[in-house]
Amino acid sequence: MDKEKIISELNYKAVRSSGAGGQNVNKVASKVVLSFDLLNSEALVEEEKTLLENKLSSRLTSEGILILNCDEDRSQLKNKEIVTKRFLQIITQGLIVPKIRKTTKVPKSVIRKRLKDKKNNSEIKQNRRKPDF
Repeated sequence: MDKEKIISELNYKAVRSSGAGGQNVNKVASKVVLSFDLLNSEALVEEEKTLLENKLSSRLTSEGILILNCDEDRSQLKNKEIVTKRFLQIITQGLIVPKIRKTTKVPKSVIRKRLKDKKNNSEIKQNRRKPDF
């Protein structure tokens, strides 16, 4: 994965933020919308695309486009930096392949110890009973 190549494929769009903001709110477009076409990306290999498509399926549109928004700051530039950082974090997390779990066998000593403890516990409880005459 080449970060510079991926960043060059990103599309940014500035939109007016929602919510209260005073006199400036209707004039300044500080919210940044990032869109990334995952399926037509040239920076990713086919295996990476399929892996990301599976992991990010809930975040992708029907055309395979990832859309992220950021309106945390009043500055458009800072919002652009924040959304780019968030995007790279999502992509790197999506490319991590989990380790395959190997099943292990229970050791014979553990089985013997458990059976021995059961037998011991059983004898203790047997000794608590009233004797049969």
